[in-house]
Amino acid sequence: MPNTRSAAKRARQSEKRRLRNRMHKGRARTYVKKALALIEEGRLDEAEEMVRLAISALDRAWERGVLHKNTVARKKSRLMKRLNDAKRAAGLL
Repeated sequence: MPNTRSAAKRARQSEKRRLRNRMHKGRARTYVKKALALIEEGRLDEAEEMVRLAISALDRAWERGVLHKNTVARKKSRLMKRLNDAKRAAGLL
């Protein structure tokens, strides 16, 4: 329990930010999982669109300061590598 008015305000602000950050992080995580699932199933056309959405969500999380830029870069890189490897295996690249 905060002891001062300023501490109480800070707690309210922190909770607001936590919920906002959770929303952006969760959205990015969901799109990444869906993209990986589609790649595993071999539905590459749908996977390509989902990867695009995942990259957009990751970038948005980075812009909002939720995820570190190197974390986003690593996740995007691994996702694209998975997609390209699957395309190569299917003979599309």
